[in-house]
Amino acid sequence: MFKGLIGKKLGMTQVFNEDGSALPATLIEAGPCYVTQVRNTERDGYSAVQLGFDEVPERKLTKGELGHLGKNKIPPLKYLREFRSKKPEVNVGDKVDVTQFELGKRVDVVGVSKGKGFAGVVKRWNFKGGPVTHGQSDRVRAPGSIAAGSTPGRVFKGKKMPGRMGNERVSSQNVEVVFIDAEKNIIGVNGSVPGPRGGIVMIKDARKQ
Repeated sequence: MFKGLIGKKLGMTQVFNEDGSALPATLIEAGPCYVTQVRNTERDGYSAVQLGFDEVPERKLTKGELGHLGKNKIPPLKYLREFRSKKPEVNVGDKVDVTQFELGKRVDVVGVSKGKGFAGVVKRWNFKGGPVTHGQSDRVRAPGSIAAGSTPGRVFKGKKMPGRMGNERVSSQNVEVVFIDAEKNIIGVNGSVPGPRGGIVMIKDARKQ
């Protein structure tokens, strides 16, 4: 059966176990979400469920988006995301919330990491840098040599170099659900979750139990 939610990262806190030990937890305002489309292998070539989250005024959506949602009498929703599912067992217009998850269950949380702009190799890849002594004073954080000699005479693809850091899709896999508040639509997972406060994340059943 399909289990998934779109949520908004609220921040981090602590949750205490029965034995008094503290667990770091990330709180996510998850749902309620609406099922806006169900894809199947016969028509679309794959099976998936599209969810919508965060109601907004109609003026903030395009006419195409309003038509997609309005034909099934679904309110205007800002975010749409697809979740692959072999057996969806849901219908368009259904509402899903945090009650589909249970304490102690494992989930995957997918988000976009914080963008950190252009970064050098020391910050981006944890390079050691060059020596400070022996006359070198202006290349401490430089990458140094990046290729071999005349053979092969080029830089291999995938070489760790300076460049844009962050702002990438990242998955926190197999994290435990440690807190659920059905009234406020809040779910807490053990550990960190990619992205800044207010970032949009996807919560789904863990693929690697």
